[in-house]
Amino acid sequence: MKTLVLASHNAGKLAEMREILADLPLQVTSAAELGLGDVEETGLTFVENALLKARAACQATGLPALADDSGLIVDALGGAPGLYSARYAGLPGNAAANNAKLLEAMAGIPDGERGARFYAVIVLLRHAADPQPLICEGRWEGRITHAPRGHHGFGYNPVFLDERHGLTAAEMEPALKNAISHRAIALQQLKRQLAAWH
Repeated sequence: MKTLVLASHNAGKLAEMREILADLPLQVTSAAELGLGDVEETGLTFVENALLKARAACQATGLPALADDSGLIVDALGGAPGLYSARYAGLPGNAAANNAKLLEAMAGIPDGERGARFYAVIVLLRHAADPQPLICEGRWEGRITHAPRGHHGFGYNPVFLDERHGLTAAEMEPALKNAISHRAIALQQLKRQLAAWH
């Protein structure tokens, strides 16, 4: 059984990724469990940031590493918060502050102009110098609500409405979210590629 490092300290992401990868013959550990520090995200794109995180985990452990970079892209805000989703309000990982800032920025914008999507890119490096990383991406279309709804999930989940189901990501049971989310789409692509990974 191969050991794979998830290059993340985000407990919500780790839980989602472990759940989706559970049926693969992998032993999954995390950067947090191995005591690895956070990596400064200096990339200009989601894929660059994911590669930075995966490469750092490979270098530190000598193991293959999986990293994701993801964010919320809001049309009315010119793509913001985008790359800066986790620290949109200034404090890394302060979901309540990020959601409050987003709703304030969206005040007065009508429903028809509140389109948004979650975007995720996931990369797998077999080793730190891997010249051919596996790169998968996923998008989850929706719109921004006028107020938070629901208590599941993390991040922007309470303000992101999936119009097909009429629920915010935070109102969904984890099994539904893990079947349709941006991260789920990217991880399903990755699973198909990992099936042939030796």
